[in-house]
Amino acid sequence: MIPASFDYHRPKSTPEALAILGQYGDDARVVAGGHSLIPMMKLRMAQPSHLVDLRSIPELKGIRIDGTTIVIGAMTTQAELLGSAQLTAAVPILHEAALQIADPQVRYMGTLGGNVANGDPGNDMPAVMQCLDASYRVTGKTGSRSIKARAFYKSAYVTALNSGEIVTAIEIPVPPGKHGYSYDKLKRKIGDYATAAAAVMMTVSGGKVQTCAIALTNLGPTPIYCAQASAAIVGSGLDTAAITAAAGAAGALMAPSPDGRGTVQFRTSVGGVMIGRALQRAYQRATA
Repeated sequence: MIPASFDYHRPKSTPEALAILGQYGDDARVVAGGHSLIPMMKLRMAQPSHLVDLRSIPELKGIRIDGTTIVIGAMTTQAELLGSAQLTAAVPILHEAALQIADPQVRYMGTLGGNVANGDPGNDMPAVMQCLDASYRVTGKTGSRSIKARAFYKSAYVTALNSGEIVTAIEIPVPPGKHGYSYDKLKRKIGDYATAAAAVMMTVSGGKVQTCAIALTNLGPTPIYCAQASAAIVGSGLDTAAITAAAGAAGALMAPSPDGRGTVQFRTSVGGVMIGRALQRAYQRATA
């Protein structure tokens, strides 16, 4: 199908982009990599009258470490994440997750900001950002603010963004030098959304888990940060009882939709398996 007609805008700065969004209001939509919005436009599930392309705004790109915080511009592509040795050394879970997003062609165009800001429960990076306790820097006509990834997602495709606001950067606390991590994802084929996926960050001392964060992808209308499941792991040596308790606590939060990837029961079960695998891999890395 062919999209409905629209006017195309390619601003050169953030203030220019915000001015366009302010002028056209709900008739305008922001496009980053375009992998979510453009297919919806082709199906006429989305029919914006004005499309605001952010690709020519240089201040929305780049990766840097400011002291204890990693700052990634929203228009940084997944391929650029994969190509940054500094970022991979500091936050290897980002490299692991980015490699599992779609295929190389998509990763060369798809952006981190688009992936986290869209509110699609199938996107991979939102759960990873929740796991990392990241924040999103958001800019609108009244200025900038910071929103925790764990508070950003309200329901499918609904976020804490106000009308006319855009995500300009992602801010991640630098993890401890010695930590464990894993992003485990089951999907039907290359390029598909997850049937279920789990992100885990962990620190271990003396064989006991000191800190743990668990988040889930595509197991509900939003990414799911599993606070109780994370707490169930802390203080354990990652024995079977602890993993079972964590999977049970996380399972109580899962609400996947039945679709071609499986029934609710199947996807919930797979979610528990992904949690177990991610925990074990993160523990092994933390203690290696």
